Amino acid sequence: MDFVSGFFYLFSAVLLFAGFRVITARNPVHAVLYLMLAFSQAAALWLLLKAEFLGIALVLVYLGAVMVLFLFVVMMLDINVDALRAGFWKHLPLALALGGLVSVELIAVLWTGFPTATADAAVASVAMHAPDHRNTYALGRLLYSEYLYPIQAAAIILLVAMIAAIALTLRGRKDTKTVDPGVQVRVRAADRLRVLSMPAAKAAPPDAAKEDHA
Repeated sequence: MDFVSGFFYLFSAVLLFAGFRVITARNPVHAVLYLMLAFSQAAALWLLLKAEFLGIALVLVYLGAVMVLFLFVVMMLDINVDALRAGFWKHLPLALALGGLVSVELIAVLWTGFPTATADAAVASVAMHAPDHRNTYALGRLLYSEYLYPIQAAAIILLVAMIAAIALTLRGRKDTKTVDPGVQVRVRAADRLRVLSMPAAKAAPPDAAKEDHA
């Protein structure tokens, strides 16, 4: 086993462990942290495959921005974990069936192998390892030419997710005391203090005072 293969198996093992802990962690904050660990290991795998742009983009975009936003949202939502896990065992058979189906599909794809590379793919592979090759330039041309519509669809989905996260964090909660700054600025002394004119207290007559002492 060479140097690259050893790191590949190491990063893959940590990635599988982190992905498993994402769906089994009881605390949502811990699940988000495990997901960040999984993204970091995936970025390391991209670097091993000499896709530096994808690895750095995964670290900067997902670990540096998206996952931090997810962590803040999870911490501010005050999620009731017991309520979420109430129907866990009820939906477990369906989850196992879907997981088994996905596993069978992956095994079928890996078992049959990938088709042999064509002449164009071989030329592209040789050009990729050329000293003057720029994988960022080639990736940009491919994404914004052949995969333009999927890129736009992914951008719309991310925009909707961002708006939903902001709407969830700005929802009105009944257990918090919030004050509108505009109302505070418009406060007047007359609204908070009212002076009432009350008659002065009169002294009790002497006879009434004697009866009270008796």
